[in-house]
Amino acid sequence: MFTYPPQATQNIATCINLGATLGMGPSKYTFGVSHDAIRTPFDYYQFGIDFFQPAIDVAGSVVRGEGNLRRAMEQQERGENVVFLANHQSEADPQVMSTMMAKAGCSSAAEKLFYVAGHKVTTDPLAIPFSMGRNLICIHSKKHIEADEETKPGKQRQNLQSMGNMLSRMKEGGFALWVAPSGGRDRRDLSTKTIPVAPFDSKTIDMFRLMARKSKVPTHFYPLAMVSYELCPPPDEIVAGVGEIRNVRFTKVGIDCGEEIVNEGGLEARHAFCQRANEVVEELYGDLRKTIFE
Repeated sequence: MFTYPPQATQNIATCINLGATLGMGPSKYTFGVSHDAIRTPFDYYQFGIDFFQPAIDVAGSVVRGEGNLRRAMEQQERGENVVFLANHQSEADPQVMSTMMAKAGCSSAAEKLFYVAGHKVTTDPLAIPFSMGRNLICIHSKKHIEADEETKPGKQRQNLQSMGNMLSRMKEGGFALWVAPSGGRDRRDLSTKTIPVAPFDSKTIDMFRLMARKSKVPTHFYPLAMVSYELCPPPDEIVAGVGEIRNVRFTKVGIDCGEEIVNEGGLEARHAFCQRANEVVEELYGDLRKTIFE
C-alpha cells in the first residue's frame, strides 16, 4: 500500500488549515493591485515549494536554455528589466519555476520574480496561501472582464491601477516578470489527447511592450516554455468561478528559456513580435515534452 511521506501529509494539513483561515471568512486575505511575497513570520514562499516538491521528480526534470536564463538574471542584476513570455499549464507553475531555477543555480533570482496573477489565484480559498508567498501583479483577465458587464468597469479600473504599479516598478529597474500572454492555462485537446500551447494574445503582449518603452529602462523579452501539466492538470473546460477540483500527481516537469526576442518596431511589428514569441514557445515546448516523456 502506498503511503505519503510524513512531510507531504503535514503540508496537506497545513494547506487545508491556511485555506480555511485565510481563504474564506472574516480573516480572508485580500490582495491589492500588487503584492510582495510574505516571508515572515510564516514563509509562504517556502511553504509553496515544500508543498509541491514531493510531487516533482526533480532529478528527472529538465532545465534547458540555462545560458539564456542566466543572461536574463545578469541583466536584472544590472538594473534592467526582464519579461518572460510563457505558456501556462498548472496552478503550481510558480513553484515549478522556483524548483527549476534552483536546479539551474538561480535560487535567489527565483525569489525576486514577479508573476502576473489572474483573479482565481487571489480569490480561491486553497490558492490564496500559495499566492501570498509570491510577488504578484494582480489583474483581471480579458475573459473574466467580459464575463459580467455589471462589474466590467471596476475590473478595468483595477487593471489600469495594476499596470500603473507595474510601470512604476519597471521605471525603478531590476524588475523581472513572468506572464502568460494566453490569459490562461493550456488545456487538453479532447480529440487528440494532446496538450497544445494556448495561443498568445497580441494585445496582451503589446501592453507589456508599451510598458517597457514607457519605463525608459532597457527591457528584455524571453520566450519561456513550461511543461507542468501532469503535476496539477486544469479542468478540460474553462470555468469562470473558483473552487475547481485539484489532482496533484508525481511527475517530471521542465522549463526551456529561449533566446531574447528584441523589442523593435511599433504598431506595424506587433503581430510579428507576438507570432514569433508564440512560435518559439511552441517549438521549445514540443521538444521539451519529448525529452521528458519519450
